[in-house]
Amino acid sequence: MSKTDSPRRFAFLAGGVVLLVVAAVASVSVGAHGVPLEEVWRALTAYAGTDDHLIVLDVRGPRTVLGIAVGAALGVSGALIQAMTRNPLAEPGLLGVTSGAGFAITLGGALGLGGSQPAQLTLAAVGAVLVAALVYAVGRTSPLRLVLTGLALSSVLAGLSLGLRLMLPDVFDEYRFWSIGSLAGREQAPLTLPLLVIAGAVLGALALSRSLGALALGEQVAHGLGGHVTRTRVVALLIVTLLAGAATAVAGPITFAGLIVPHLVRRAAGGSVGWLIALTVIVGPVLLVAADVLARVLLPTGEVPVGVVTAFLGGPALIWAVRRYGTVSL
Repeated sequence: MSKTDSPRRFAFLAGGVVLLVVAAVASVSVGAHGVPLEEVWRALTAYAGTDDHLIVLDVRGPRTVLGIAVGAALGVSGALIQAMTRNPLAEPGLLGVTSGAGFAITLGGALGLGGSQPAQLTLAAVGAVLVAALVYAVGRTSPLRLVLTGLALSSVLAGLSLGLRLMLPDVFDEYRFWSIGSLAGREQAPLTLPLLVIAGAVLGALALSRSLGALALGEQVAHGLGGHVTRTRVVALLIVTLLAGAATAVAGPITFAGLIVPHLVRRAAGGSVGWLIALTVIVGPVLLVAADVLARVLLPTGEVPVGVVTAFLGGPALIWAVRRYGTVSL
């Protein structure tokens, strides 16, 4: 690592924090009913119970916090999967993790098992880990095969989920928002448990970064450095499923965010997995909160689900990544 790497990384990190603050301020002030910045400040410092203050603290504030948490979860999970598989095209959605979580939640609802948030988080984690393990077992021989396996299984699970919702109207009414990820309406749900899960998983990812850095150099090098390759992959897969499962449980399947964010920070990280994860913790929320703000103003008649915005951004990003990396592992 050169002497100029650390200052550049800290500058990038500081810039990301500034952008996150700007995005958060825009998130609480921009919408169908605009709230002036001075009213946002008054709501935070001298709450008076006005309509603007209620919007800031009871609706958009929790929604912004949720967007930050989900963005961090998706960004870090994408960085972990790319580091674990040494595949720059990998992300939770492409590998079926979010589809597995969403299908498990839908199936649990059909069986009467998903009535509480802890139950939904458990179902999401179980579905995510089972699908991720299956995709990795089938497609681990090459990056292209891994992506194709994930896409194929995601399509199958999406079809099964839709079939369950169409056959069971009660399940459709209760779980239809999982068809496309969105932050709208989620701010009133209990957020303490998923936020704690995401925070703990992010800390676990940071603690695992050194082992993943050795694994990124190759299995033989990791073994030579005293690393435990299998244990590292299992722990990384567990953290990914917790992050993607919690994010899916509260916001639905938001695709491509986990693909875009690591590529945005990869050059600044300079090959360091630890810095890659640290930067995605900041840039992931910036991307998702900004996409959520954009989703509110795209149409004059209503909001666009944030999952549509990230998919619109992620499609070109995936094409760019395929053209740049092809099927060569990192």
